[in-house]
Amino acid sequence: MNLKSTFITTALLLGASLTSGSQVLTVRTDKPGAEVQPTMYGLFFEDINYAADGGLYAEMVKNRSFEFPQSLMGWESFGNVTVRDDGPFERNPHYVRLTPAGHGHKSTGLSNEGFFGVAFRKGETYRFSVWARTPADGKKSKIRVELTDPASMGETQVMASQTIEIDSKEWKRYTATLTPSATVAKGRLRVFLDSGNGCDLEHVSLFPADTWKGHENGLRKDLAQKLADIHPGLLRFPGGCIVEGTDLQTRYQWKNSVGPVENRPLNENRWHYTFRHRFFPDYYQSYGLGFFEYFRLAEEIGAEPLPVLSVGLACQYQNKDMGAHVPTDSLKPYIDDALDLIEFANGPVESEWGKLRADMGHPSPFNLKFIAIGNEQWGPEYPERLQHFVKAIRDKYPDIKIVGSSGPSASGDKFDYLWPEMKRLKADLVDEHYYQPEEFFLTQADRYDSYDRKGPKVFAGEYACHGKGKKFNHFNAALMEAAFMTGLERNADVVHMATYAPLFAHVEGWQWRPDMIWFDNLNSVATASYYVQQLYATYKGSRVLPLTLDGHPVAGKEGQNGLYASAVIDDKTDEYIVKVANTSGSPRELTLKFDGLKKSRKFSDGHAITLSADDPDADNTVDNPSRIVPSESRLTVDGNTIPVTIPAKTFAVYILK
Repeated sequence: MNLKSTFITTALLLGASLTSGSQVLTVRTDKPGAEVQPTMYGLFFEDINYAADGGLYAEMVKNRSFEFPQSLMGWESFGNVTVRDDGPFERNPHYVRLTPAGHGHKSTGLSNEGFFGVAFRKGETYRFSVWARTPADGKKSKIRVELTDPASMGETQVMASQTIEIDSKEWKRYTATLTPSATVAKGRLRVFLDSGNGCDLEHVSLFPADTWKGHENGLRKDLAQKLADIHPGLLRFPGGCIVEGTDLQTRYQWKNSVGPVENRPLNENRWHYTFRHRFFPDYYQSYGLGFFEYFRLAEEIGAEPLPVLSVGLACQYQNKDMGAHVPTDSLKPYIDDALDLIEFANGPVESEWGKLRADMGHPSPFNLKFIAIGNEQWGPEYPERLQHFVKAIRDKYPDIKIVGSSGPSASGDKFDYLWPEMKRLKADLVDEHYYQPEEFFLTQADRYDSYDRKGPKVFAGEYACHGKGKKFNHFNAALMEAAFMTGLERNADVVHMATYAPLFAHVEGWQWRPDMIWFDNLNSVATASYYVQQLYATYKGSRVLPLTLDGHPVAGKEGQNGLYASAVIDDKTDEYIVKVANTSGSPRELTLKFDGLKKSRKFSDGHAITLSADDPDADNTVDNPSRIVPSESRLTVDGNTIPVTIPAKTFAVYILK
């Protein structure tokens, strides 16, 4: 964890002795409760806010295969450039033909704007690749590839350059490495025809050499590392609404996202025109970040994969007519997609889809355990379709756990209808979503105390505090989330998964906020909400321990002075962990009392990690990434009763060894 360590005495920071105003939080160490699931705190990825292309997916070229509806969108052409559609890749047929411009001083070529610019760093290495061929006469051709700074006031715009000889009349992949002489945030990739003979170009690509784990079709390293640093137990992908699509034709289809990257077809991103006040008509999905890459990322960060597939219903907000959806008697291709996905993830290399996984570089299975069918669907049309998926999956893969949905909100008619239906269909988990203001998070910390212990488990699949009148990232929203999450932890026998949403946002390309991680083309920043998630995931423990104040769970109720708390034991590290959120405007003197410890067991060490801010409306930014970060301090441990003072508006994690 990226923590600021300030080891100071408990007397200075946390209070050295009890006073008459101290409130006692009693932890029963001899009555461990529910197991905390390894999947308890995870990540939800959706390609919104340029989270994939232009974000986590490290490709730097926009419209690399010329497949956007406007074939040269993202490109500026000069000289003699024509677009043709009989290329080598069946699902990406377009390419460009470069021919000499005539007069010797005229030039033919292309310049790509990237995603809000092509950004590169001085001295780092970038991998350029292109599929190309010479004219039919077989004469060799050359192209010159450049990284440029159009705004440069110096002697040159060119920060790196390489020449590539095109030597075959058959389509062939060519590569070059570029090492720029300067750092540029708003650069461009430029490709010149550098000979008297023309050539054809397809799938023009540029990646940093230093991707996450060094993968060639890889992920942006700093963003992937931030995901790993959370220590997530779950990765839900490829999204929510994009799974449904604006219509069925634009739904996410996982089979289009696997296989050779140059032959993965373009898909319209349902977010590119959804919000007219944040309008991005050039927002598409290249599928370069596809299901294979999602599964591999989950494996590499230690998270269980949770893919979400279409149930045959397009976005119901945008498609009121049932004619826009798949009839129940025509669901077989959609059900086959679900069954084939399980085979892709888990099947032997001799199977059709297991072989594709092996051919892509992963012969061993991904050990998929969960699958979600449908996103925020509602009404009878959802269970009418879901039941066919449940039967098919149960018949062929009885060990796979199925996640159903409770609709788009955390209460109301849709929610009340769907929960009994999910029980009837015997879904293993039910996905609940809540983007709500502060009051919800303060009053719903006991939400799951009364849930049916015998019914489906809960997946809190999308949630974030949207401040009333403050729908942006700020510390107070993160504090509300921390308070609410004590209720998730206390009810770990019911809640098995929880993921904040959305995950990523480009500072120039966002459409929805708040978000957990913000970035530009060179930098990224973790928000206060990120650190709340990180602290819960890092210190999730193994089993829940009963924690009470005056005999009651600590959930911000009357007389509890804005306190929220939960406790766990970590069997692996032999640590007792208490999480406390003080949502009030005053510091609170507390006593952490651990009842039931055997006499032979004494705390040998302890420390506290706190998250607070001098301005509750503030958060970290790309320009000031460390304004709000966790701070660590030592606890002076003497016996099994620990006095602490938690400051106002603070989230604290106390760890006793």
